[in-house]
Parts: sequence; C-alpha cells; structure tokens
Amino acid sequence: MTPFGARLRAMRKARGVTLSQMAAELGVSAAYLSALEHGKRGRPSWYLVQGVIAYFNVIWDEAEELTRLAGLSHPRITVDTSGLAPEATELANRIARDIGKLSREDAADLLQRLKRATGEKG
Repeated sequence: MTPFGARLRAMRKARGVTLSQMAAELGVSAAYLSALEHGKRGRPSWYLVQGVIAYFNVIWDEAEELTRLAGLSHPRITVDTSGLAPEATELANRIARDIGKLSREDAADLLQRLKRATGEKG
C-alpha cells in the first residue's frame, strides 16, 4: 500500500463511500481506485488528486497533505546515486534489497530518522 492509497482508503471508509461510488464521481473505474489504494498502480495524476480533494471537499492543510502523499506514492522507484558517496549507493541498494524484511515499526523508525537527518518536518 502507498501513503496516498492508505489515506484515500481511510478517507473513503470514514465517510462511508464505496469504491464504485467514488469511481463514478471521479470518472475512473473501481478497479483502478482499488489498485491505487493497494499500491498496485503508480502515482496518481495531479488531476485525480485534485478530483479527490474536490470530492471530499477538503481544504488547505489536508489538500496539501494529499498532494504531498501522492508525490511519495510511486510503488516502483529508481534511485540514481551516480556522483554520490559510496555510502549513499550502498544505502540505496540495501534498502532496495531488504525493505521487505523490515517490520512496519522499523520502517517507520528509519523514515523518521531520514526526515530528521534531511531537516524534513512531519
């Protein structure tokens, strides 16, 4: 599941909206929305994100957060470490190789450490 997919599903469930209902309003298939929620599809388009924001009538901070999560939700990424330190290349390769072995808690801990190291908030 991707960060955007998890948030989308939570919003939909909290409001009692079915996949079919939401898909019809957004002009996409229920299968596409399901795949998006489960991380089987790539990052959603800007237009779809804007459609979700309008559909749920969210404003400001929540809309910004949905847009941010969409940008971080491609389930298959490529990391270019050319020109970086050897440690960066090793880190990228170890993450790619071992991410599936991490518990949810360990992944969350590493994510928070990375955010602190890069000065990112949240």
